[in-house]
Amino acid sequence: MGAIPTQRETASRASDAPARQDADGARGGARTYATLPGSAVTPRAARALVRTACAQWAEEERPGTEHLTDRLADDAVLVTSELVTNAVVHAGTDVEVECRLEEATGALVVEVRDQHPSRAPRGSEPEVPYETPEYGRGLRLVTALAESWGVTYRRGAKTVWARLSAEGDTAVDEIAAYAGREALERGLDVAEILAPEPRRAERDREWVGRGALSFLAEASDLLAGQLDENLVAALAGQLIVPRLADWCAVWTEDEAMGRWDADGVSGPGAGPRLARVWHCSENRIEELRAALEKDPPRPADGIRSGPVPYPWPGDALDLREAHGTALAYRLIAGGRPLGTLVIGRSGLPRFPDEVTGLVEDLSRRVALAIGTARQYARQATISQVLQRGLLPVAVAEIPGVRSALVYEPCDKGGPSGDFYDVFPAGDGRWCFAVGDVQGKGPEAAVLIGLARPWLRLLAREGYRVADVLDRLNQLLLDDTTEAADAAARALASGRPPGPGDGPQTRFLSLLYGELVPVGDGVRCTLASAGHPLPLLLGADGTVRTAARPQTLLGVIEDETYTSETFELGPGDTLLCVTDGVTERRSGSRQFDDADGLATALAGCAGLSAELIAERINRLVHEFGGRPPEDDLALLVLQAE
Repeated sequence: MGAIPTQRETASRASDAPARQDADGARGGARTYATLPGSAVTPRAARALVRTACAQWAEEERPGTEHLTDRLADDAVLVTSELVTNAVVHAGTDVEVECRLEEATGALVVEVRDQHPSRAPRGSEPEVPYETPEYGRGLRLVTALAESWGVTYRRGAKTVWARLSAEGDTAVDEIAAYAGREALERGLDVAEILAPEPRRAERDREWVGRGALSFLAEASDLLAGQLDENLVAALAGQLIVPRLADWCAVWTEDEAMGRWDADGVSGPGAGPRLARVWHCSENRIEELRAALEKDPPRPADGIRSGPVPYPWPGDALDLREAHGTALAYRLIAGGRPLGTLVIGRSGLPRFPDEVTGLVEDLSRRVALAIGTARQYARQATISQVLQRGLLPVAVAEIPGVRSALVYEPCDKGGPSGDFYDVFPAGDGRWCFAVGDVQGKGPEAAVLIGLARPWLRLLAREGYRVADVLDRLNQLLLDDTTEAADAAARALASGRPPGPGDGPQTRFLSLLYGELVPVGDGVRCTLASAGHPLPLLLGADGTVRTAARPQTLLGVIEDETYTSETFELGPGDTLLCVTDGVTERRSGSRQFDDADGLATALAGCAGLSAELIAERINRLVHEFGGRPPEDDLALLVLQAE
């Protein structure tokens, strides 16, 4: 008999620290643990981790290994592969993998932790092809192999665990039987757990009475975690079929174009799109889809979400399903029609009232999830357009200077708070800037959109470094920027500014400098306004700061800034970073504690600008076990 998933646990913790030992301890037994990036090679690395650990524990004769057989180790490797693959494909975040061996029983426990549902959108990146022979066949295979498994939700994270008993069956017959079937939708098996088997009308009342609230709660949890409307439609279908209906379909409509005229006919290029079709028999999905596409739902007058009769598509079904009942539910969120959900069940003159009411409640949640996904998609598109316009297309080449840049926004779906620029200013001068604005998203985009063009304009007008900062400080404090700031906040919130939306502070930390090639070196003049101080690596390996700290821009009116001037000799290197580097955290420690950045730079003596940038970036990433939580920008300028 396969494993039965346990009830989900939702816990509030005062700390985000994982509730597990970091070494052999109270839990007993051997343990291996690793944090792996969410990439195509992660399942292979996780399999190697578990296989190597089992072999090492057996060789060392650790307590519990007397029960550890090759079959159990192979099962653990396979379960790890399935859980990690699901996390990589559907969460898209870094993955924490842990495998433990229980001393007393010899059982193996595998835990895979990701950051679902708070994940970065994946629609803007190409999907990685996952081949069937390389990866496993999902949670059903885990169910067949494990004695028990379950899902634990913590704040901002999800852990899927499985326990493989040393005395359990190998479930070879179950695996072979399952291998001949294809899953309807990989990764949506959680929804099947909520609705495992169809029941007929006489038992609907009993089931709804016992499980309706938990069903809707779990369905809301699943739907709320999705930011792609096609995946919302897929989840809706699998939640309904086969628990509540034999088949269902989801149409989506464009909110602006999907309008119908008085005769119920859509305009040119408008109308609903059949996003997803589900049937309890996968072989009938395509025929059902073809029949439904010929007869899209015709919305009644007015906007209401209640069920209305829908024509039974008997031609698409076999004789046993030639008669039945179908209902259509309008998907409405915020007074806007977003689509239609249609369900059908064969052999019934009408749906029980308990089922129609439950599906109506579910349809409202589906509509809200689709509306949220569309809003997110709109904002992501706006953010990507803003991001492309806020940063230079390429870093300018400076005569006599080699440069290297690392730029990693934390949220790949929206504008970063960090920015950079390297540009010619005329008269043999070249200017560079590395900055970090207050906030993220559209508000940050507005501030960068003000600062970067003004930097270029003032530099090309011949203003000195300190004068550029003086004038930019006044610009940020000027009331003329308030209207742009309010527009950005309205864009982020989706509503127009109201009387209570007062002016917002606009802070900007900035490292700005000017380079002039002279003789065998380069004269550098720079100033830091509330920014991490730049570091100068001499050709002899010494490291020192190259500026003094000054006030943030946009804080004090009439602040006067000063600059420092020095010469970069051949082989000298200037390192400029944002606080995503210096404040990278590992527990309570930061990367720059005890001059950590200077120490790391000193170890780069003799390296080229490109290698220095690559090494500092790698050390920053390796410093913390978790993915970076802040934007990161790093500019290296090296005199040739």
